[in-house]
Amino acid sequence: MVTDDDGDAAAHPVVSLRSASLSFGRRSLWHDLELDIRPGEFLAVLGPNGSGKTSLLRVLLGLQELDSGTATVNGHALHRGSRAFGYIPQQKSFAPETPLRARDLVGLGVDGHRWGFRRGGATYRRTVDALLEKVGASSYADAPVGRLSGGEQQRLRAAQALATDPQVLLCDEPLLSLDLHHQQAVSRLINDQCRKHNTAVVFVTHEINPIIDYVDRVLYLAGGQFRVGRPQDVMTSEVLSDLYDSRVDVIHNNGRIVVVGLPDATTHHHAEVAQP
Repeated sequence: MVTDDDGDAAAHPVVSLRSASLSFGRRSLWHDLELDIRPGEFLAVLGPNGSGKTSLLRVLLGLQELDSGTATVNGHALHRGSRAFGYIPQQKSFAPETPLRARDLVGLGVDGHRWGFRRGGATYRRTVDALLEKVGASSYADAPVGRLSGGEQQRLRAAQALATDPQVLLCDEPLLSLDLHHQQAVSRLINDQCRKHNTAVVFVTHEINPIIDYVDRVLYLAGGQFRVGRPQDVMTSEVLSDLYDSRVDVIHNNGRIVVVGLPDATTHHHAEVAQP
């Protein structure tokens, strides 16, 4: 858990955005965003479809430029291919006939930035084996990726993302299409990296409840606006009603959050609730 007591982590953010603005066509996704992300912090990014959540990750990855403002990592301008970032994409299944083993997929994170054939040396093999063990995937290291479950594939993507020992782990809806068991396993894995290795986590999601026990702060994007703060301060009826300019009810129950009445309820929800 990030604190402001007297640690350097609080004083020196790894990622900073200042007066950052981004639009899609004529529509503002967010403007004048002020955000510091500290080492060891778990930041959840929430909001409806089209609010700019994935676009924020693209900015951090150096794939998209801001309309105005600045974004830096360790005080330096962002650039494409920075090894400071690891990236776990949305879960997408491989075709069953994909000619790639689990260890080969992880290996792309180790030397995928290099051209030509891999040499497959001892150091490379040890690194891949260590990553597979770290995410609990050693037992299927030589299995074809297309034959693995969605949860198993996501563990491999996590291992690939951790290959550079990143300072910041960017996660784009990594729990989509996973059952509850695999959601919990992947969430714990990401949180372990955050806490044990002081890695900042930026976790884009539609559903906060699977990660609610891990989240330090929430960045909520909606209607071209944003709010940043602790979950209990942002996930309130007052804050979300203001963001959506429409009545939204937030219910806190047994450590879980139920949001009722979102204007975009067909594509964005925090819990399945029976409507009266």
